Amino acid sequence: MELRGDKVVLRTMTDGDSEVLGRIVREPEVAAWWPPLDDYEDMLAVVFGGEVIGAVQYDEETDPEFRRAGIDIFLTASHHGKGLGADTVRTLARWLVQERGHHRLTIDPAAANTAAIRSYSKVGFKPVGIMRAYWRNHRTGAWQDGLLMDLLAEELT
Repeated sequence: MELRGDKVVLRTMTDGDSEVLGRIVREPEVAAWWPPLDDYEDMLAVVFGGEVIGAVQYDEETDPEFRRAGIDIFLTASHHGKGLGADTVRTLARWLVQERGHHRLTIDPAAANTAAIRSYSKVGFKPVGIMRAYWRNHRTGAWQDGLLMDLLAEELT
């Protein structure tokens, strides 16, 4: 699979991607929000300028009454603040809406991750509410709040 955004390409993982992504999730700016992972198979590599700079994944609820898809992403710190996260999320969101038929998407950053929240807002995601003690910080063991955000298909920019 390969999806082309304005700046990034999202593609199926290949040999060697796991090693690169393992280094990225150990960067302090990324490790603050992402634990080390054993497996990157269910993710798509985020490629910019021919270099793997992160990964994105999605999950789907297929029950017709609650159909929706969710997105998670991480990028290397050296590419933060360049609009590549928003381009990645927008590219995957368009595919989930146009090809997979979802009318609603969710994303759930840590409530304290203001940079991620700002990026997702640029794509059109809106805050739904705070999920208290939602995720466990893998470094401290403390429970952290998350912000549930959603996007309806017609709101996708």
